[in-house]
Amino acid sequence: MSTDISSLLVSNGYLNLYPSVSMKKMFSILILLTTLAMAARAQCAMCRTTLENNISEGNPGIAAGINFGILYLLATPYLAIGLIIFFWFRASKKNALTKLDERTLAG
Repeated sequence: MSTDISSLLVSNGYLNLYPSVSMKKMFSILILLTTLAMAARAQCAMCRTTLENNISEGNPGIAAGINFGILYLLATPYLAIGLIIFFWFRASKKNALTKLDERTLAG
């Protein structure tokens, strides 16, 4: 009994997650995202060249600034997600305590 991967995917429903979106549209979005990623990679090469030139000329200040900017951009999404989780947890804990108090007072 041989089964191919496409029949497994269809039987498990993975290909039917978004039935209103055609495969042509998904492929177009994939090509667009790939193109955007390639443009971003080209920018990194330009930054690297600038940094190498400044360091070789004895000016490490620009390199330190760009490195700090990279760390800032790296940390910001994690900080935002952490804050969302913190406030969500705090709100759910308050709601649970309120419901517990209501049950205690009612019972």
